[in-house]
Amino acid sequence: MTVIDISPSVMQFLLAFIVVAPLLGALAALLPAPPGLKGKNPDQAVLRHGVTVTGAVLVAAIVLAAGFDHDHPATMQATTDISWIPALDVRIHLGIDGISLPLLVLTALLTFLCALYSYFKLPAGSSPKAFVALVLVLESGTLATFAVLDLLLFFLAFEMVLIPMYFLINRWGGDQRQAAAWKFILYTLLGSVVMLLGLLLIGLKSGTFDMVALATDNGRGLTTSVQVIAVLAIGLGLAVKTPMWPLHSWLPDAHTAAPTVGSVLLAGVLLKMGTYGFVRILLPVAPDGMRTFAPYLAAFAVVGIVYGSLACLALARTGAKGDLKRLIAYSSVGHMGFVLLGIATMTPTGVNGALFANIAHGLITGLLFFLVGAIKDRYGTADLDTLAGATGAALYGRAPRLGALLAFAAVASLGLPGLAGFWGEMLTLFGAYSPAEGLSRPAFRTFMAIGAFGTLLTAAYMLIVVRRVCMGEHAPHSRLSPDARAPRTPDGPEPSGAAGSPSSGSAGPRTATTPQLADIHPYEAAAWTPLAALTVAAGLWPAVLLGLTDPAVQQLLAGGKS
Repeated sequence: MTVIDISPSVMQFLLAFIVVAPLLGALAALLPAPPGLKGKNPDQAVLRHGVTVTGAVLVAAIVLAAGFDHDHPATMQATTDISWIPALDVRIHLGIDGISLPLLVLTALLTFLCALYSYFKLPAGSSPKAFVALVLVLESGTLATFAVLDLLLFFLAFEMVLIPMYFLINRWGGDQRQAAAWKFILYTLLGSVVMLLGLLLIGLKSGTFDMVALATDNGRGLTTSVQVIAVLAIGLGLAVKTPMWPLHSWLPDAHTAAPTVGSVLLAGVLLKMGTYGFVRILLPVAPDGMRTFAPYLAAFAVVGIVYGSLACLALARTGAKGDLKRLIAYSSVGHMGFVLLGIATMTPTGVNGALFANIAHGLITGLLFFLVGAIKDRYGTADLDTLAGATGAALYGRAPRLGALLAFAAVASLGLPGLAGFWGEMLTLFGAYSPAEGLSRPAFRTFMAIGAFGTLLTAAYMLIVVRRVCMGEHAPHSRLSPDARAPRTPDGPEPSGAAGSPSSGSAGPRTATTPQLADIHPYEAAAWTPLAALTVAAGLWPAVLLGLTDPAVQQLLAGGKS
């Protein structure tokens, strides 16, 4: 069943366009604009170019999803297979199935929303041309990672995103941006070098780099020792990108220093590349090696769940001077721990839960980073003690819509039933209760119990954040600096009658102790509403996403056999 009937050749073109168009758009962004398109402001012209290109890619992704055959989600569709380097048997092999399609659409959506947000709120830094070009290169690399079906092409796409993200952090980031950018690039590059060795080992020992053929063979052409070495090498590189505890330490620094759109893209799509590699490559290609390391992967995953939650609790406590962006970054360590736990179970239930949690994390944490960036713009800081101590009314009284949306994103992140965050965590825990044959049930049930305890810790720190930031803490003196007391908009002081001002009636009269803040601006609503709506939709109708992933996962775990 397809929503619209599209010919295979058009589907091929759409997928190739989705991968290549951002790269061509990045080149065009660096060229001088044609006279008719310069407008009065060249900087705004290049930002419009970014919105246009990412919008076109999003439309193509939606059309591709509409033309996808939902009755056969396990079959690779929109495939292109062209010889590229015959001497190495490297092919330009593209295709999508029920596993990659949701990630492709999520990437296109988040990048478009980031481009739209940046059009109105460009982070302080150097040339807008360079910013737009880097975002588009980042989008192309991420989309290619989810679309390619050749191991070497996967590696090239996997590495393609590192340089753009490095410069986004280093040139448009905040405090300590250079150290954070270097830490990000060094960790990920070192992991990638080891991963390349593992990919080459698989390709040379099996005689092909084709991921579909390797998945169909299901490791039968590789000895157990080769599989173990390959899983160790490739898994290390993927674990750094995920990131898995204890290889996570680059992530909080990168998120804290990155601009808002950098944090959204880093959490929303870049982290998914690591877990996608586990599902697409290691599970079907080296099942014996994965079975050997699955208990260790699960153990690291649940340690990450608890560690991330405890780190968030430490940052959220009064007097800790915790940064709200850093707290959300540590929460990602815990959430990605659930994804890794689901993969480690090697069961359809667990892997489907992991894929669902991937999408839910992209939607919810992307929204959280958008909101934290907006709060930092208004307050001039993301320090939790400052935010909580500024006024007894806090966001609910000063910017009620912003406060309500932050509370919504927080409860979605803690896994409230009915929202997207619930299903992924529940399915991964169910998968851990009954892991694949050959894995220790007592061990995995212990991991399940630890993971379930982690959900309680997640609820604890998220509710503390909501209470402190949205409700505030009564303090004798405001901790805001004089400059931060004035209401702000992205372009300066808030005009009379703007959202959140006394004349707007959105939050009551302005007083000396509860200065008003600008509430949600129209461009912010445009960027955030799709994420909130999809969070609700995925929570209420999980079968839409699970109907795509489950047949593909079943076939992948069965070695390409339905």
